[in-house]
Amino acid sequence: MKPMLLAEIVAVSEAVSATRSRSRKTELLAETLRRLTPEEAPIAVSYLSGRPIQSRLGVGYATVFAAGADPAAEPGLEVVDVDRILEQIADTAGPGSKKRKEDLLDSLIGRATISEQEFLRGLILRNLRQGALEGVMADAVASALGVAGEKVRRAAMLEGDLRAVASRALAEGPGALGDAAMAVFTPVQPMLARTAETAAAAIGDLGEAIVEQKLDGLRVQVHREGDRVTVYSRNLRDITGAVPGVVRDALGFDADSFILDGEALLMSADGRPLSFQESMSRSESGDGPELRAFYFDILHHDGIDLIDEPLAERRATLETVLPENARIGAVTTADPDEAEEFFGRTVADGFEGVVVKDPTQLYEAGRRGSGWVKVKPTHTLDLVILAAEWGSGRRQGWLSNLHLGARGPDGGYVMLGKTFKGLTDAMLEWQTTAFLDIEDHREGHIVYLEPEIVYEIAFDGVQRSSRYPGGVALRFARVKRYREDKDPEDADAIETVRSFLR
Repeated sequence: MKPMLLAEIVAVSEAVSATRSRSRKTELLAETLRRLTPEEAPIAVSYLSGRPIQSRLGVGYATVFAAGADPAAEPGLEVVDVDRILEQIADTAGPGSKKRKEDLLDSLIGRATISEQEFLRGLILRNLRQGALEGVMADAVASALGVAGEKVRRAAMLEGDLRAVASRALAEGPGALGDAAMAVFTPVQPMLARTAETAAAAIGDLGEAIVEQKLDGLRVQVHREGDRVTVYSRNLRDITGAVPGVVRDALGFDADSFILDGEALLMSADGRPLSFQESMSRSESGDGPELRAFYFDILHHDGIDLIDEPLAERRATLETVLPENARIGAVTTADPDEAEEFFGRTVADGFEGVVVKDPTQLYEAGRRGSGWVKVKPTHTLDLVILAAEWGSGRRQGWLSNLHLGARGPDGGYVMLGKTFKGLTDAMLEWQTTAFLDIEDHREGHIVYLEPEIVYEIAFDGVQRSSRYPGGVALRFARVKRYREDKDPEDADAIETVRSFLR
C-alpha cells in the first residue's frame, strides 16, 4: 500500500468543506479512512478532525505564518513525516529551543505546496474549518469499518475520545470497538441540548417534561472513587486543582463511586448566580471565593452504569446521592403555562434560562439530543457593520465574518466583537457586493467599511472584555436581518450595550 500523502488529506478536507451534504461528507471521509495503514490511522483521523496529535507545539501565530515562504511545486509530504516533525517540534525544549522549533517548522512548511501550507497553518493553530465534525467522522469511521454508526458513537461516548476509538478500530478492526467501556476517571462527552424559542413550545414538543434551571457556569463532570475525586471540564480537561470546593463537596456525597454531570459557578451573598465570565476568571486565577457545583445528572453510581436508564430513573438516583442544595432546581409539568411561569421566575432570579427534558430520555453523550431543549431569553441590538473578513472553505470568495459596532459617545463607533453566524448564502452574496461598494480600506483579509449598514444582531448576553475598546463583548452573537430601514445614527449606543451587564 502506498504511503498516504498530506496532499490527499488536504484534498478530502477541501472537498468536505465544499459540500453541505452530510452523506457526501461521510462518503468522502470513509473513502480516505479505508486506505490508511495502522500507523497512518491516528494521524489522519486527527488531521481530518482539525487537530494535530500533539497537545502542545509551543509555536505562535507569527512563527507559523513566517515559516516556509517558498512553497513546493509538487506534493511529496507523507502524513507520517508530518507527524514525526510536529512531534520533534513538541519535544524541543531548553536553551535555543525557540530557534530550533522555527527551523523545524520552516523546513516542514517549506516542503509543502500552497494548499498544503494553508492546511498545515490552520491545523497547527487549531482554526481549521473543514466541516469534518465529530458526528460526521463517527459515521465515516462506521462506514469504513462496515459497522453501524451507533456502535462507533457508543464506543466514543464511553471512552470520551472519538479519535482514539477510531484510530484503534481502523488499525485493529471492528472488534476493537468492543474494548470501550465506561470507567470512573475516564470522562465522557457531555450530552447537549437543542434550542427552542419558549418553554411552552418545548413542552408542546415533549408533553410532560422536567423543566430545570439553566446555570451560566462551567460544565463539569465529577468522578469519584473512594477518597479520590477528579473534575473534568466540558472539553474533558482535568480542572481538579482549580475547584477545591467542588472536590470537597463531592467527598461528602453519599456514595463510594459516581460520575456526576453539572455546572460550577460563583454565587453572590444573596444566593444569586454570578456571570459566566466571573466564574471562569475565578477558575483560571484561583483567587477569591470558591466555585460551587450544582448537578442535574448522574451517569454511574457504585459500580452501575446509568446512561442507558431513562432520565427519570437517573434523577431518582441523584436524589439519593446528593442533598437538595447540590441539585439544580426543577419542576415536572405538562402545562405550558406552568413551564413559562417557571422560566420567568428562573430568569428573574438571575439564571440563564431553563432546559426542558424528556423524562424517558437516555443519556446521549456527545450528541445534541431531541430530549433536551434549552430556552434562554434572546436580546437584540441594532449595530453598524464596521468591517468584514474574507471567508474560507465553503465561504471562500464571500465577505463573511462581521465586525460589529455600537455608537460611541464621540459620534464614532465602538467595536463589540465579530460574528459569522446566522448568515444565509443569499445574505453572504448580497453583503459581499454591498460591502465592496462602501469599502474604505483593506488590511490583509479584512475589508474596512464606511459605517453605513445596520444589522439586527441577536445575542445571549454581554460580558466584560479587555479585547475590545468598549470594554464589553456580546455572547453568542448572530445575525437576524439587515435593517434597511435604519441609518447608522439609529444604531444602539455603547451605553445601551453596557446596560446588559449583569
